[in-house]
Amino acid sequence: MSKQAIGIFDSGVGGTSIFKEIHALLPNENCIYLADSKNAPYGNKSASEILQLSIKNTELLLNKGCKLIVVACNTATTNAISYLRANYTVPFIGIEPAIKPAALNTKTNTVGVLATKGTLSSHLFHKTSDLYASGIKVIEQVGEGIVPLIESGKLYSDEMRDLLVSYLEPMIREHIDYLVLGCTHYPYLIPILKKILPENVSIIDSGSAVAKQTKAVLIAHDMMNTTKASPSIKLYTNGRLEVLNTLLNHQFETSYLDF
Repeated sequence: MSKQAIGIFDSGVGGTSIFKEIHALLPNENCIYLADSKNAPYGNKSASEILQLSIKNTELLLNKGCKLIVVACNTATTNAISYLRANYTVPFIGIEPAIKPAALNTKTNTVGVLATKGTLSSHLFHKTSDLYASGIKVIEQVGEGIVPLIESGKLYSDEMRDLLVSYLEPMIREHIDYLVLGCTHYPYLIPILKKILPENVSIIDSGSAVAKQTKAVLIAHDMMNTTKASPSIKLYTNGRLEVLNTLLNHQFETSYLDF
């Protein structure tokens, strides 16, 4: 089982930000990534739709022999991971906005969260916020339109910058000192965000924490791949292949797959 692949899925290409962290930390591990770009974004869909899409992705990864599945999507984690863990035997790693470190370290007592509608309205997000951000002002902003722009190859467009300015200016006026990114597409925005935000605002995403948790679970289940052979890395998309290749700098094997 140790030689079997880590499976990763997201509602599009954004979860490649998580894949990169996992691959950097666990370079010997074989990986299979699914970019469900055809159905992106999940954040605007109903809980039932998100669950069905998550089941579809999980079944595909299991059919490809994956030993562990990373749900590299905040919206899918908050809406589907409990069901997935209850109904499948492989371990699942989820992802949620890293509001805990922001709330614990803020000096202005004000933090911003940029996330999808599906994440911000979820029970898990509110449970985490209530647990760690009591007494902290949390400014929530739905990132409407961001994912479609990234999926269509318009990451560094004027349209993207104008959209981000409109979302961030109210947070800046409230003196946030942390911005939490609550969608795996959003780490690709960091170069743009840094140009818009004041220098004192720290940006937090969950990629590194997810990679560390993945390693911990592999160790706990005695699933680490200890072979020194070059890993098999396969990334599939049902959307635009050139967008996936651009985000990955053409470093890995990518294929179109209709799923």
